[in-house]
Amino acid sequence: MTDFTDEELEAARILFARPATFVMGAAKIEQLPDPDLPEIAFAGRSNVGKSSLINGLVGMHKLARASNEPGRTREVNFFDLDGKTRLVDLPGYGWAKASKTTVKKFQDLGRDYLRGRVTLKRVYLLIDARHGLKAVDTEALDALDTAAVSYQIVLTKADKIKPHEAEAVREATLKGVSKRPAAFPAVIVTSAEKGTGMPELRAEIMRTTGAVL
Repeated sequence: MTDFTDEELEAARILFARPATFVMGAAKIEQLPDPDLPEIAFAGRSNVGKSSLINGLVGMHKLARASNEPGRTREVNFFDLDGKTRLVDLPGYGWAKASKTTVKKFQDLGRDYLRGRVTLKRVYLLIDARHGLKAVDTEALDALDTAAVSYQIVLTKADKIKPHEAEAVREATLKGVSKRPAAFPAVIVTSAEKGTGMPELRAEIMRTTGAVL
């Protein structure tokens, strides 16, 4: 994991304690807000805990809406963090309840965003720590490599397994993406429920976007 100074961790804590608000959800590429702030995006399977992670980062329970229905996030959702940066929630993948036409529509929206967003600094690809990388994740990894967007793996739900198991998954995941051209060479282990890894993820985002207080 990337090393951060105490000063960086504290500055990131303060930044993410500032007001965070929902801006909009875009169902079409033409509806995206102006690219006037640095953005970081979150991608992952529909049940990987994206909403919980976003809420945990900003210390709010209902900023991003979690749902028991996989695939509810079918828009690109934008959240403003104190006018310094935007957090972007991309449509989940790997859900089977919707039609193939619907799935393709929202996956294509996500790809269009990845390819054309000049202010996108990094994508955080969320992977369930209990399972590690799966075959269903390969398409997302390929899409990110094709878009040539820097991305970093974040393991979620680490509280569901033992620490040594989480470390083994982290190492295996890092090895699994080591030869992928756009993958950032560090994997962050997190638990939105317990707060594990959240200070480091906040600091990583702050460093990546160049956001300052």
